[in-house]
This record gives sequence, C-alpha cells and structure tokens, in this order.
Amino acid sequence: MKFSTTQLNPSQGFVSLGPIRPDLLKPSRVGFRVSASGEPDLSVEVNGLKLPNPFVIGSGPPGTNYTVMKRAFDEGWGAVIAKTVSLDASKVINVTPRYARLKVGGANGSAKGQIIGWQNIELISDRPLETMLKEFKQLKQEYPDRILIASIMEEYNKVAWEELIDRVEQTGIDAFEINFSCPHGMPERRMGAAVGQDCALLEEVCGWINAKATVPVWAKMTPNITDITQPAKVALNSGCEGIAAINTIMSVMGINLTTLRPEPCVEGYSTPGGYSAKAVHPIALAKVMSIAKMMKSEFSEDRSLSAIGGVESGADAAEFILLGANTVQVCTGVMMHGYPLVKKLCSELQDFMKMHNFSTIDDFRGVSLDYFTTHTDLVKRQKEAIQQRKAIRKGLQSDKDWTGDGFVKETESMVSN
Repeated sequence: MKFSTTQLNPSQGFVSLGPIRPDLLKPSRVGFRVSASGEPDLSVEVNGLKLPNPFVIGSGPPGTNYTVMKRAFDEGWGAVIAKTVSLDASKVINVTPRYARLKVGGANGSAKGQIIGWQNIELISDRPLETMLKEFKQLKQEYPDRILIASIMEEYNKVAWEELIDRVEQTGIDAFEINFSCPHGMPERRMGAAVGQDCALLEEVCGWINAKATVPVWAKMTPNITDITQPAKVALNSGCEGIAAINTIMSVMGINLTTLRPEPCVEGYSTPGGYSAKAVHPIALAKVMSIAKMMKSEFSEDRSLSAIGGVESGADAAEFILLGANTVQVCTGVMMHGYPLVKKLCSELQDFMKMHNFSTIDDFRGVSLDYFTTHTDLVKRQKEAIQQRKAIRKGLQSDKDWTGDGFVKETESMVSN
C-alpha cells in the first residue's frame, strides 16, 4: 500500500513527513479501519488499561481536586493523573505567586507575545490525603470505565510507602504514577528528583513499591540528569510496568530588569523551579527517543511509555507517538488553554492519521524511532550517498562502456547543463 505524503493546509499545523518506510510499519495492519464515527480509531490499551484516546491529564493543577478531574472526564480526556499526594499534607506549604511565563517578542515578563515557556515552583498536593482519597473513590464510582491514575510521592521510608500505596489502592484507582522527578521542593526528605537522580536509591524504593502495589506502576523520570535511560532501566528492571517522561526542567525564568528581582517573585525572592510548555518540547522529544530506543532493545512490548513535554497540538502528540509513546500527557497546555483542548488534540491527531492512511495509534507508534542513529553513522551514510550521486553525474567511466542502444541517454548523462 502506498502512503500519502500530501501536505495539509498550514493552518492545521502539520507538514509532510516525507516517504515512510513500509518495513517500519506494524505488520498487523489490515486495510483501513475506522471507529464508529467514521474517523481513525484513537483508542489505546496500555498495561491492560483501556483509554478512549491517548491524551492524559498530567499530574499537577489540572488534577488537583474532584471538580477539575470530573471536568476532564466530561470533556473527553483519555485518562486523568491526579496531583501528587503523600501521607502528610501538612508539610506541604505553597507560596503565591508560584508561576512565571516566557513570551515571544518581548522582554522577560512582557504582557505581549505567545507563551512558549512556563515555570512553576509549586509543590505537590497540599490537601489532606483523606480528602483526596474520598474524591478518588467518588470519581471511580461515577466514572467506573474511565482511567484514574494516582500520582504518589513519599519520603525514604518503606513503611510510609507501603501505607500510602495501600490506602490509595483501596479507592479503586487504576494505576500509580510514582513521582521520582519533581525538581524542587523537598530534596532534603529524599523525595521527587532526589530519588530519580540516584539509581541505587531508586532501585530500592521501586522494589518496595512493586512488592506492594497490585495495579500497574509508572515511574515518572526527571530530565535533570545526564542519561535518562539509566534510571528508566532501573525502574523497569525493578518491576515497573511503564515509564513517564519528562517532568519539568530545572530553571530560573529570568530577572525583572526594573526591580532587579528574580521571577516568580515572592516577597522579593525566588527559587529555581520546573520549566515546561512549548519551549521544552524538543528536549522532551530527545529524552523520550532515548528511553524508547532503550526499551525497544531491552524490554518486551508490554512495558509502556507515557510522553510529556510541551504538547499543545495534535502534531506535538503525533511526534511523541512516532517515537514510541503509548500515551501523551498534557498539564501546562491545559492550564493555558483549558480542558476543551482535548477535542482539538483528538481532531488534529486524526487529521494526521488520515493524511497517512493510518487507522489506529499502533499503526504508526514508533515508526520514526529507527531513523535515529549515531553521528558517525550519519557521516558514513552521507559519504556513500555523495559517492552515488557523483557516479550518476559522471556518466560513463570508460570508452568501453558505450553501447549502441543507449547512446543518446549515455551522452546526456555527461552533459553539465
């Protein structure tokens, strides 16, 4: 079957991807299957969890309480990951303001221009655990067929982790995402990125978690590390069913050149925080690509990958899926555009699928992964290609190569204009 590379209207946000190697497409594909609506099928099954589409609310403010999580389900999000909870919320004290934005076309803090970067110094949920547990239970009672994932984080304490897992599981949640990646907040308590950046510590904590949990476990990775594949490999080897990446990137948003104080400014002071939104998307693609290649070579296909980083369009999501992601998380995008964003994401992803005649997510998941190689290999490939092009331009190599039947074409092969 021939796959179209026709360019769509630029207003749709897509450009042609060029020819697709048929040998990289999934062998199970038969014909062009569509959903009951007549559109390509966006449903996915991940670690036994069935989602109507691959778009997942990422852990953070968009999943901070019953009201907003209910709204996410009503708008059609494939799954919701609640804001991270721990046993003792009294230790979590947030400040305001806690966000800062980077915009195109203006100085730092400019009121004009498109938002491309977003920084937060927000901590995990400051609501009592019992309150969150009641809301988890209520959501699962009202939406029994929808996927609710609990994000959890605890101190370096086996008993505390086991208690938290047990209490959260009793609400009926479908899976856990373990926050090994929050870049700010409470590293002195060995929480968040303090665990994700220490593979020995990570291995031990993952062992506790997977010995206790009876639902799928995703380990959320920090990008603030030299080689993100190393902790991802440790988490998978320790029993985690999936990897989520990336969390936010440690950053300083900027300095207000009028007040000379950093942003976000709290009583004249600030602290480094997590960077997200469109500007991190290329970095996230690189991290996800590295993890996906590692998973493909070393683990079975039943392990999953949930991609995160700067998703605001169907095209952004398609890139992650082409690299091997099973699902795509959105957090900052919802904070900027609202919960109805999922409808735009689904529509644009289906437009992309129709452009290439893909019927399901699995038809193109991971298709672009094999096009990544080493720089040394790129040099070799280009050298071979140049040699082939030169050979074509040179035409005949010797007078003995002339033939009677192809004389005119052979002559033209050596004409320079």
